[in-house]
Amino acid sequence: MSNDKVATPHYRGHRNRVRERYLKQGLRGWQDYEILELLLFYCIPRRDTKILAKNIIKSHGSLRNVFTLKTRDLQSVKGMTANGALLFSLIKDIATRLSSDEMRGRDLLSSPEAVVNYLKLSLQHLPDEEFHALFLDNSNRLIASEIIHAGTVNKSIVYPRTIVERALYNHAAGVIIAHNHPGASISPSKEDRTATTAVAAALATVEITLLDHILIAGNRHISWKEEGML
Repeated sequence: MSNDKVATPHYRGHRNRVRERYLKQGLRGWQDYEILELLLFYCIPRRDTKILAKNIIKSHGSLRNVFTLKTRDLQSVKGMTANGALLFSLIKDIATRLSSDEMRGRDLLSSPEAVVNYLKLSLQHLPDEEFHALFLDNSNRLIASEIIHAGTVNKSIVYPRTIVERALYNHAAGVIIAHNHPGASISPSKEDRTATTAVAAALATVEITLLDHILIAGNRHISWKEEGML
């Protein structure tokens, strides 16, 4: 029987050093790929993940962009495991939940920055258009945040009816609607304006106020209320 010791894979010592670095200083001074590499430790246990992390960042530009990918898109990344895709999707959903929780109990009309940050987290990098609604009580506190529709549809026909139904279900006194422009155009379309008018009119019939419509386009946004369009 050979007395030769089995060599310890080189990445084990590296992983320990990365973990120790995080425990000592948090994420201060870390590059995006290093953060990604640390996360990959927990879903790819027996492989060097640095090259994979660098390739993912190179392909998608930033850590933020990676976390906006849908689970199926993450699974298509070469070298990514199903557990890795699930972990990344879970982290994004937790961040969105925490942002939503942060808004609860606050007067959202006096906290417009929190609303915009939450909507950017939800909508900023989606590949397709989505239409969301925030339902508020009579003190402008968040009751619920819901996806009204994803994909192409005639907004002025579908959205007013659905939003009124959901507003009544949530016992809302006010509503903030929002959608994204995947192409990053910050200019509201004619259809956007028509849909906003239709939603406001439909809500008014049940004595609920449309408080704002926020358009998210990349890192920019536009508010109907701030622009005097509502």
